[in-house]
Amino acid sequence: MNKSYQKNISTPRTVPRIVDPDGNFNIVRKGVSKFDWGDLYHVLLTLSWIKLFAVVAAGYVITNVLFAFMYLATGNGIENMREGNFFDAFFFSVQTMATIGYGVMHPTTLAANILVAIEALLGLLGVSMGSGLVFARFSLPKARVIFSKVAVVASHNGVPTLMFRVANERQSWILEAQVNVNLVTNEITQEGEAIRKFYRLPLSRDRSSLFLLTWTVMHPIDENSPLYNVTVAQMLAKEMEILVTITGIDQIVSNNIHAYHSYIPKDIHWNHRFADILSKTRDGRRSVDYSRFHDVVP
Repeated sequence: MNKSYQKNISTPRTVPRIVDPDGNFNIVRKGVSKFDWGDLYHVLLTLSWIKLFAVVAAGYVITNVLFAFMYLATGNGIENMREGNFFDAFFFSVQTMATIGYGVMHPTTLAANILVAIEALLGLLGVSMGSGLVFARFSLPKARVIFSKVAVVASHNGVPTLMFRVANERQSWILEAQVNVNLVTNEITQEGEAIRKFYRLPLSRDRSSLFLLTWTVMHPIDENSPLYNVTVAQMLAKEMEILVTITGIDQIVSNNIHAYHSYIPKDIHWNHRFADILSKTRDGRRSVDYSRFHDVVP
């Protein structure tokens, strides 16, 4: 890059992101159904805990209401249930589905016994599937990786270098951590077609056998870099975005984990460096000051 890119822009135009700062994808899908009964398990896994609880509670109430009406339709099929009383039938359904069996109310006719058998089976299936779903959500491997809020461009060994920080928030290690960085930009083909093209950004170091503390990821902006001689104005005009992906193996659960982040032109500070956060304690141990993790200095 030449030094013209180093001039500050007071109010840069916002570039639409593919990946939000929280790691979620900022994509609007059209022409595709958001819900598919054939993919129900995946849908339930991706719901928030509040939405999942609401879905389970709604299903639980609706199922018991339906069985309550069926019990009422059996007439006097339930001993000690007041005739035509919906709440007695509803709470008998709750007891049956949960296999509580207080003994106050019990089926006395063939039709009522058949309904109890069906509901008991559905209750067992519901409990097993609900337990599996909750366990699967708890056991999903999640990376507690933090990315610096900004990236910087500064000289490193005489070469302009794009840099950003990543850190592992957990006390455990991430084994065989790998970073992939791609530049996404708008381009026009020879046929005049507008496309969104990806360029791989080579890094000074893209692997870490033991990722425990912090990691400054660096991309040298030399003649082989897609960012070579690119100005801020060009980055804005082409809506450039830098996508970052980190993958690795969690030391504790031995599962693959991944994290995403992106940087757009307004997130990049030119001619700045990250503040030093590494030091040593009095007894010689290394110390990391995460309170200054996002700080930069000229």
